[in-house]
Amino acid sequence: MSFRYIGSKARLVDAILDHIGKPDGGKFIDAFCGTGAVADAASKAGWPVLVNDHLASSSIMSLARVTSRKQVPFKKLGGYEGALAALNRAESVTGFIWREYSPASSGHCATERKYFTEHNAQRIDGIRQQISAWSREGEITDAEAYVLIADLMGAANRVANTAGTYGCFLSKWQRQSLDRLVLSPRVIPEEAPAASMSNRDVLEVECKPDDTVYLDPPYTKRQYAAYYHILETIALGDEPEVVGVCGIRPWQHIASDYCYKVRAADALEKLVATIPARRVFLSYSAEAHVPLEVLGEALQRLGNVVRNDLESVGRYRPNRAASEGGSEVGEVLFYVEKTAEASMVAA
Repeated sequence: MSFRYIGSKARLVDAILDHIGKPDGGKFIDAFCGTGAVADAASKAGWPVLVNDHLASSSIMSLARVTSRKQVPFKKLGGYEGALAALNRAESVTGFIWREYSPASSGHCATERKYFTEHNAQRIDGIRQQISAWSREGEITDAEAYVLIADLMGAANRVANTAGTYGCFLSKWQRQSLDRLVLSPRVIPEEAPAASMSNRDVLEVECKPDDTVYLDPPYTKRQYAAYYHILETIALGDEPEVVGVCGIRPWQHIASDYCYKVRAADALEKLVATIPARRVFLSYSAEAHVPLEVLGEALQRLGNVVRNDLESVGRYRPNRAASEGGSEVGEVLFYVEKTAEASMVAA
């Protein structure tokens, strides 16, 4: 899955895994998995992985990255490549994505939502409905469906008429948005460590003391549920009531406390304190809501803390105004080895 995801750790995964180390008997839990870049690296290092996110779209795309061919043989469809070929031949449908996120939206609201061309929106609807039909009919397993849904999200992203997120669409069609939507095969390893997925609030993620938990919480005001709402709709295959010029699906019920400056510090301390795992790694930014010194002091109340300063990464720049004030952001990885008392209270 390659696209500009806010806070992506794609360029820092090697440094992060160097600090996390080799598998030690427990699972690696990527509790805010995003696009799954860190979970993927952990799986390749031999860790059994659990990916979690409050967005189903993130959990699904992350699980797809750590799934092996042994887990998704697609026996009833002639293998993975056969399934993709069939989806690329699927009949186009004038469904929800076409109705709400293409110029066809002008038929029932005052806005031509130019997220996708009408043709590509119809293809998204047709392919998503075919995946759902295969699931209902028992032609594919849940794990196989997740891989195909992740492939569809990737294909949709390649032709989306956006600046990188789905908070808004562009007024003029970009070159790539006029291309025909096509599902492309991903590289799936023959075998991989055990992988599982959950789609829960991070405070409800199941883990044990021997597990290693990696936290990469939001640290700006941007709410991911609003910025990636169309991917969430594709992932769920539902038809929510959407509002506004951009047609955003309801998201306030999963608004993140970590995105609010007045709540973030207490929320982070509560989160680390609540996790039963003794080893917790927390990625954070030098320009986040909570100053690094304040966060470090709060974590020290829970156990031994090591601060690892990682290299700076390029700032996410959806537009020119957002670029002002610098081009790079410093990233930090806190390692918290919780005291036995703190772990027992959490458990």
